[in-house]
Amino acid sequence: MRNQVSPFWRWFNFILLVAGSLVILSPIWWMIATSLKTMEEIMGGTPTFIPKEWHFENYMNTWKAAPFTTYAVNSVVITLISVVANVFVNAFIAYGFAKLDFKGKKIWFLIVLGTMMIPGFVTLIPQYVLFAKLHLLNTYYPLILPAFFGSAFNIFLLRQFFMGIPKSYIEAARMEGASHFYIFRKIGLPLVLPALATVAIFTFNGVWNDFLGPLLYINDENLYTLQIGLQVFKERSTTQWNYLMAGSLMVLLPVIVLFFIFQKYFIQGSNITGQSSVDK
Repeated sequence: MRNQVSPFWRWFNFILLVAGSLVILSPIWWMIATSLKTMEEIMGGTPTFIPKEWHFENYMNTWKAAPFTTYAVNSVVITLISVVANVFVNAFIAYGFAKLDFKGKKIWFLIVLGTMMIPGFVTLIPQYVLFAKLHLLNTYYPLILPAFFGSAFNIFLLRQFFMGIPKSYIEAARMEGASHFYIFRKIGLPLVLPALATVAIFTFNGVWNDFLGPLLYINDENLYTLQIGLQVFKERSTTQWNYLMAGSLMVLLPVIVLFFIFQKYFIQGSNITGQSSVDK
């Protein structure tokens, strides 16, 4: 018989979760409240959690104070290409490790997993030197090309889901004359949709919020992303906190919206239900 949780503990857990949520969300509310205030109110004596007057025009003034439209277009282009490339390339590689038999498969997969132990800062200088010798600095190529070469974590995650696809599906399709690429597109991808959504969200979040990459490779202001543009705006606006918080919130908003839209798939994709062995 299942143990019944007493009403006291249910209410205690509810209150605890609400309190924890308020603590976590309080910085976001502070950002929203600050973005709607005037500088006089912000620099006043007593901090206020609710603006005395709601100045929604701060958002429009912030957007016009710097070329945020250009920054936004640049970020969208880089992010979309990186997301599509990351999802497709990692899924393609993961399908090969999960459903194809080739010599050295286990060793190659272990090598891929081993790259997860290499910190990103270790490869930062060699990667910069490589792109410099290829004359690709001050272009989007250093920010986009890595997405076409796979990610160890994403490959591992997608492989686990592909391993969960019954062999009978693959064998039946092969008997009908279907190629592995056709099976990958028509059978594999639809069945691992939650994992694909998870990879897409992780990639979007990482590329959209990337500051170091554009800072390192981009020098032309017309090519700046939102993260770099926001830093430039901060340096030029003599710290107008209401405008800075408005800009930060506008940059953060797409990530929040994307998560709420795809949270169902994200939760499903975070649960690795495939085989746990290295090779089957």
